[in-house]
Amino acid sequence: MSNQAEVSGNRPEWDIDNTHPDLVEPVTEAFRTVVDPEIGLNIIQLGLIRNVRIQDESAVVKMILTTPFCPYGPAMLENTRQKAEEALGLSTHMDLGMDVWDFSMMEEGLGDSWGLY
Repeated sequence: MSNQAEVSGNRPEWDIDNTHPDLVEPVTEAFRTVVDPEIGLNIIQLGLIRNVRIQDESAVVKMILTTPFCPYGPAMLENTRQKAEEALGLSTHMDLGMDVWDFSMMEEGLGDSWGLY
C-alpha cells in the first residue's frame, strides 16, 4: 500500500485535497458513476483512484485496476478520464498505477459486509 495519508472512507489523500478542495466532491461524485462491470461497484467504492492532481492547467488521475489484465480496464480508464474532464473542466490525462489492488482499499465497511477481510 502507498504511504499517502488516508482520508475518510479509506481513500488515500489526493493532491487536490490540499490544492483544490472545492473540486474534491464534484470529481468524487463523477467517479462514482464509473462502475466495474464484473464487480458491480464503482471506482470510488473499490478504491481504484489513487491520486488526482492539477498541474499546468490540466489534471492527472492516477488509477489502478483490480487485476493487471482486467478486460474492462481500457474502457474504465477512458470513462474515468472523461468524467474527470467533465467534473474538473480541465484536460485530463490518466496515469495507470502499478500498485497492487487489495480489498483493504475499498470504502469503509464494504469489505466487511462482503466478508472479504
